[in-house]
Amino acid sequence: MRLQLHLVAWAALSALTPLVASASPVLAEDSGQNHAQHNTVHTESPSSTVPTDTQSPAQRLYAQVNDLLLNEYGGLSSIDRTQLIKDYQAKLDAACQSSADTCARETAYPVIEAEIDALGDEHSFFERPSDYSDFLASARGGSRLQFGVRLAQLDGEARVVLDVLAGSAAAEAGLARGDVLKTINGASYTYDALTKARTDGTPTVLGVQRGDTQLSVNITSRETTTRDLPTLRRVGSVDVIRIPTFLAGGGVADRVHELVAQAIRERATGVVVDLRGNTGGNLFECDEAASAFVPNFSRLSRSPDGNGRTVVSMGTRLEDGQVSGAVRVPAFWTGPVSVVVDKSSASCSEFFAYEVQYAKRGPIVGEVTAGVANTATQVFPLGDAALQLTVLNYLKPDGTPYPVRVTPDVAGQDDIQKLVQGQDVLLDDAIQALQTAPTSASPNANQGGNMPDNAGSRH
Repeated sequence: MRLQLHLVAWAALSALTPLVASASPVLAEDSGQNHAQHNTVHTESPSSTVPTDTQSPAQRLYAQVNDLLLNEYGGLSSIDRTQLIKDYQAKLDAACQSSADTCARETAYPVIEAEIDALGDEHSFFERPSDYSDFLASARGGSRLQFGVRLAQLDGEARVVLDVLAGSAAAEAGLARGDVLKTINGASYTYDALTKARTDGTPTVLGVQRGDTQLSVNITSRETTTRDLPTLRRVGSVDVIRIPTFLAGGGVADRVHELVAQAIRERATGVVVDLRGNTGGNLFECDEAASAFVPNFSRLSRSPDGNGRTVVSMGTRLEDGQVSGAVRVPAFWTGPVSVVVDKSSASCSEFFAYEVQYAKRGPIVGEVTAGVANTATQVFPLGDAALQLTVLNYLKPDGTPYPVRVTPDVAGQDDIQKLVQGQDVLLDDAIQALQTAPTSASPNANQGGNMPDNAGSRH
């Protein structure tokens, strides 16, 4: 089964699409341009032998998908893709039997979804128009009608607040992590009722339990940004940097470095990076953010076009020796650091955690991660839909493959029952782990390769 974001509460309340962000969700302008950019040798899809002007809308979409599958796929699946295309062409033919020449584009959706599932690559999947539209809003920093909370299940309903989006209606209403939604407009709370209130945009009164205190909260959904940038809060003498996503329309890495600089100024004794529920995003943002804790690291990538080398140092990222991005004002944390992950931490957040772990920079605390840590994907527009496809797989310069999942150094898991009583078990474990975490070598220590003189370029 392909990995998708199953935290449905977040999708409905903040209007983020229920799909996992790729480790490097590069958005191709269109599939034709992408072929030109990568100088890919074109292989004709078995489903595209009929001239496009005589194909039905469903067949044209199927042919586009399979052209990408044959020519752009760079993942680790060993499935015979040519045979796979033939097998699912038969299924599309059956679905379009009653209207072969005019078969609607939508008819191909379930066939394509099943075909990509059969590929056996959890990182690749088809995005229907609604999913793709929400992905674009998230990637480009759009806005949505939302409350701005992510909820966890308790007593059969999504009702426990996990995250609150800064500047959202939920933030202004004062909702906080660990709050439990008990009633809605005087009736027993249901997630369906909350969803209706969000989509209707009607003023709503929530009965909220915060520890032993009962609160009444007035809230109305409104159009607000989907950008969910990192935040910092102080727990004792420790600063906790929460990174909810690396897909926020840009600015994630810059914000992480700003928060690290703040932690330095405030003389924090340690930093915890919280990646729970972070399903990934843009690998450039992830790499540049990780370099606030790991001064230098590098990796090799393998693709249909050949191999490449990435070097990251102090907020600057290079691809094959050329600067591909840099934070505006780099900062580097030399004190103890730990990273919190859970089973929903995926893709780009797994890269971040692995770089910290591989460099022995600090302990990873929590659950074994989701399992998309060794590849990067690209989103190929297909009209109003899209295909997210694995185009690269990664290994370290010494030949060590990136793991599919990150296994924590300190195992643990969240306890929702304790969270609603005010105790964040995994965060407590991460703070405790700081006591034995190492401090860093000099930021100039070479762990991944020398940087060229022009490495200070900004993106």
